[in-house]
Amino acid sequence: MTIGSRHKEFVEYVVDLSQVIGPVYPKRMFGGHGIFLDGFMFGLVVNSTLYFKVDSGSRERYVNRGLEPFSYERQGKKINLNYYQAPEEVLDDLDIMRDWSNCAFEVAIRATAKSEAD
Repeated sequence: MTIGSRHKEFVEYVVDLSQVIGPVYPKRMFGGHGIFLDGFMFGLVVNSTLYFKVDSGSRERYVNRGLEPFSYERQGKKINLNYYQAPEEVLDDLDIMRDWSNCAFEVAIRATAKSEAD
């Protein structure tokens, strides 16, 4: 199995699990896949790692668990996006997936509302 096929299978697995909050779907982006519900991107899968959208109200939940932000390098600078690595147990327990996915989805809604108000 190639890395690309493993990534694709992981994305499909994440999308299947995420159906617990609604009709979730993936879109290719950022060299990975955005995870969407109702047009709102609440998750990101890059290199077979799931990240959830965060804001000032939810970031501490991730930081306290020692979870890492999604970052990349551009022009020699490290750029962190408002997405943090999901805890491993979301991939094993639908109730935990529902909780963390709903939180990230709510962040995505707030972020969109805030950007439209600006």
